[in-house]
Amino acid sequence: MHAAVHGQRGPGGGTGGGRGQIGDGLGDLLGPDEAAGGLARLQGGALGLDTARIRLWHPVRHAPEAVRRWRDHLTDLEIAQPFKQAYRELYLLTPAEEAAGDHSLRFAAHVLKYPQAKALLIARGWSAPALAGWGGGEEGAAERAYTDRETGTVWRFTWDLHLIDLDDLDHSGRARTSGTDRVRVHRGTGREAAVLTEVPALVLSEAMRDLDLAVGVASIAADPSWSEDAHAPYWRRTAFGELSENAVVRREALLRLAPRLRVSDRLEVQGRFLRVRGDLRTYRIHLGSANILMEPDDAYLCVVPSGRDEAGVFLPFEDGGGRLSVILSKALLLADDAAITDPGIAAQIRRGLE
Repeated sequence: MHAAVHGQRGPGGGTGGGRGQIGDGLGDLLGPDEAAGGLARLQGGALGLDTARIRLWHPVRHAPEAVRRWRDHLTDLEIAQPFKQAYRELYLLTPAEEAAGDHSLRFAAHVLKYPQAKALLIARGWSAPALAGWGGGEEGAAERAYTDRETGTVWRFTWDLHLIDLDDLDHSGRARTSGTDRVRVHRGTGREAAVLTEVPALVLSEAMRDLDLAVGVASIAADPSWSEDAHAPYWRRTAFGELSENAVVRREALLRLAPRLRVSDRLEVQGRFLRVRGDLRTYRIHLGSANILMEPDDAYLCVVPSGRDEAGVFLPFEDGGGRLSVILSKALLLADDAAITDPGIAAQIRRGLE
């Protein structure tokens, strides 16, 4: 396990008894020192825990250049962190949010598979409403409180959710899908929404990250086999649309990883897509949804992930089965498209070529 930290020597630990930064200003990368039973700097030398003050490094506190250097460092050494730290997404206020003042529409107008979204939100510490077609359950709000560790202030985030269609219910009347609306923030137990510019940057970023993960995982646009016509315009718009912050970080990782792959000469990151040149066709894999378009006519190619980690390459922040792994697995498959034996995939690729 390796994690980046900020460290400061306590009184007497620095030159002349002052307080000095440990490391080069970026913080230290720490790993287990099995011999000493403590922590060691990856840069060399043990960390004196008796005189050190430590807090976890977070990219929101640092300039983009410092974040880039950490990501380069970890990728070059092929260190996979136990949680997403150096590659952690940042969610800073947008001009639209600053203008709106007390709410954000960043994650509005999405269509989610609600049981999946609800389970993910609850796993991340949110409460989520029981959306249903009865008992006033047509709308509600997911909610979570975050504590600013610097000041002790509690910030309570709410995300409005609603049923889209009363016909889109399961056998017990509960929502199969849900629509999303605005996000608001409240200070403590206050009823009035706070102005977003008052919310600490780290608190805001972590809350928005939770919601982006919920959309990224539970949106119907992430399902390559979605075939229901009711939400087809949303599916098409989102499945190949602009990248979220989560996908932007994935794109940055791919720019570092693609040159290391055995098929690197067939890969190119272009805007929102990873372009893959096969023997039969050329493909574009969307870096958000991992859905695939085939050139030259942008025909859709349905490839359902197997659930296994088939990429077989170093990933700096994701376990097998994550979206980055899925994209790399699809790229390796399509780069050798003439050898694909799955009849469903092969038929889609060869359609129109003969």
